Amino acid sequence: MSEDFYCEEVLSGNTPVRKVWETERVLAYYHTRPYYEVHIVVIPKRHIASLLTVEEADADLLIEMVDVVKKVASQLVSEYGACRVMTNLGEYQDSKHLHWHVFFGKQIRE
Repeated sequence: MSEDFYCEEVLSGNTPVRKVWETERVLAYYHTRPYYEVHIVVIPKRHIASLLTVEEADADLLIEMVDVVKKVASQLVSEYGACRVMTNLGEYQDSKHLHWHVFFGKQIRE
């Protein structure tokens, strides 16, 4: 996998995605290789390496991202009754671009 799949593939248009929600600065879409039955990824359209590198100047963008995560999570809870929201850090973070996973259901791959 590339160091930043989201910038290099998704945001560049090289890998087409099925959008769930979009604002001027945030994109939510169905994971291209889902780990769960329903698996949505929320990313900023501007590169931020991870939650650990968010700076004070990113506050408005972070609030907007959380708002999109909330909207997507609300849709899943409304439809399925539950969901999980997760972000990975360090070695757990395959793509070095801030993102949240919003998902429901059984794990379908490891």
